[in-house]
Amino acid sequence: MKIVFTLLITLGYFQYGFSQDFRFGKVSKEELLEKEHPNDSTADAAVLYREMNTNFDYSQNDGFYLTTDVFERIKIYNKEGFDWANKKVKLYQGSGNSNEEISRLKGYTYFLKSGKIEDEKLRSDGIFEEEATEFLETVKFTMPAVSEGCVIEYKYTITSPFITNIDEYRFQEQIPVNKVALRFTAPEYFNYKMHQKGWVPFRINESGKTRTMHYNTKTEVISGFGAVRQNTKTQRAEVKFMENTYSVSMEHVPALKQEAFTNNIDNYSSSLKFELSYTKFPGSTLEMYTTTWEDVSKSIYDSDAFGDQLKRNNYFDDDIDQLLSGVSNPKEKILKIYEFAKAKMNWNSFVGLYTQEGTKSAYKKGSGNAADINLLLVAMLRYADINANPVLVSTKSNGIPMFPTRNGFNYVIAAVEDGNNTLLLDATIKEGEPNILQPELLNWQGMIVREDRTSSWVSLYPNRHAQQSTMMNLTVNKDDYSITGAAQNRFTGHYALLQRKAYRNANEEEIRKKLEENSGETEISNIEFTNLDKLYQPVALKYDFENFDAVEEIGGKLYFSPLLFLAVDENPFKVEERNYPIDFNYPMKDRYIVTVDIPEGYTVESVPESAAFALGENSGVFKYVINKISGKLQISVEFALNDAVMPAREYANIKKFFKMMIDKEQEKVVLVKA
Repeated sequence: MKIVFTLLITLGYFQYGFSQDFRFGKVSKEELLEKEHPNDSTADAAVLYREMNTNFDYSQNDGFYLTTDVFERIKIYNKEGFDWANKKVKLYQGSGNSNEEISRLKGYTYFLKSGKIEDEKLRSDGIFEEEATEFLETVKFTMPAVSEGCVIEYKYTITSPFITNIDEYRFQEQIPVNKVALRFTAPEYFNYKMHQKGWVPFRINESGKTRTMHYNTKTEVISGFGAVRQNTKTQRAEVKFMENTYSVSMEHVPALKQEAFTNNIDNYSSSLKFELSYTKFPGSTLEMYTTTWEDVSKSIYDSDAFGDQLKRNNYFDDDIDQLLSGVSNPKEKILKIYEFAKAKMNWNSFVGLYTQEGTKSAYKKGSGNAADINLLLVAMLRYADINANPVLVSTKSNGIPMFPTRNGFNYVIAAVEDGNNTLLLDATIKEGEPNILQPELLNWQGMIVREDRTSSWVSLYPNRHAQQSTMMNLTVNKDDYSITGAAQNRFTGHYALLQRKAYRNANEEEIRKKLEENSGETEISNIEFTNLDKLYQPVALKYDFENFDAVEEIGGKLYFSPLLFLAVDENPFKVEERNYPIDFNYPMKDRYIVTVDIPEGYTVESVPESAAFALGENSGVFKYVINKISGKLQISVEFALNDAVMPAREYANIKKFFKMMIDKEQEKVVLVKA
């Protein structure tokens, strides 16, 4: 990859500028003086202007390639907006010299000093390169001298040989976008489908014009008598063709607000994706590029770095034979191979649809990317006569594939099919269990690709609830109004996975601090975990605690919420309406039984009323039951969400459900002196 860093001070226009106000370098004092966004006072920053310009150019050696000019101006209102001064540009890397490159990178930060506009130039020490995966590099740059109220702007050019795979053009962000413009121009030889996304509508304008392109041709000329001389003759040639231009212009695009339980907010941003449908060059036949999901799965499976890896077993056969000696039960075979793969292989943290090392080399090294490890797992299972196949997955950070494309997937796991049951396995994480995938993989559906090249979709969400069961005994101390107690917890499913990932390698002090983080003024002691290292068993956690701020004494009466730190204290759903789904990752069920010893000399004046309410027909339930039993209070709480993902149309009901639950959990028990 090559970066060309431009130090020239010359200011210029983009080929398709809109107005003098948006010339590079022409930041106004009014923009710098603006204290908050006029349409969104909560915004930490705003995109004042974004322009994206894509054209096709031609190289004698490489043919057509894409050139994209990007120009962006951003207003920073406060310190929380400083992150918008950090930019990351993805550059895809292919085989040979088929790489994307960035050039002509320029940037400035503008600010007011003694009433005058000053600027600070982006220099080379603010630009960084890193390898994200084996096929992706990123260029990061951090704008200099960022302060509250400043304006930053930058521009750069990306050249790309990947005319079939074009990154989407984004028109909406998590901050307001005042004005955004796109111009995509393609020769008549290339026909693209356009895929619109997001809840803010936009119009695509189409136009065409004739373009003349000049290029050089070289021919060899042989001349002379007797002694033959060979010369190269360069000729200037031209070709005329129609260009089709697609343009989008939007103003006052509202911020896409990030809320709790969101999959990947970028899935719902208003944007436009170009998909190459076919090419038709003069004198040649039509070549189709648009594919079906079945075509995608076949092309991936037929790759050397995918399907071919599943044919080889002569490097692990002896190990598997020894592992399965005397084992005939298929379920036992599956678990033995799965645990063997997890123990043998170490994930290098690279995702990947295709192998990085190759399964044989990865096996010998004991490490590899996600494809190395999980394709190896599939090969081992097949060797043991298990009906195993790879599953193509898009991680949450990669987004949801909206149309058939190989680039829609970036991860692979294993599946074992047995009639109507499908077992999903990921050997990259040591804490993994069958059908309990790490949350980053719980992204709608994956595609199973079978040896006969057939494929089908499979849900990645678990069908069993993650469960937490907690029993807690409390004693209210009438002398200092503290509460002492003991808690016993039991976690299964994804709850157990989260506990193992959080605490498996933590020391005692780290565990204590993590447990106390969201517990208010509570000191926790005598912590004891069970089964953190023993998979396929519930994780158990016991501890003692003392709380110093739960009881409030007013006029001789004691007020406290008996759920203490088990109660949810703030509704995660805050906006009035939501335009994208609510993603809880997995179904969940929490059960609490809390027993409170009433201190001597006190009696119960009032307790919260028992209550029960549901979310939809069967999407969720909350039950709160309280009883007085011989000097004690016993509170039983059950909370369940039965659907991992709920549609946006249910948002108002979900918000109300959580409000009612939180209000109930915060209600007080009142004790008075007997």
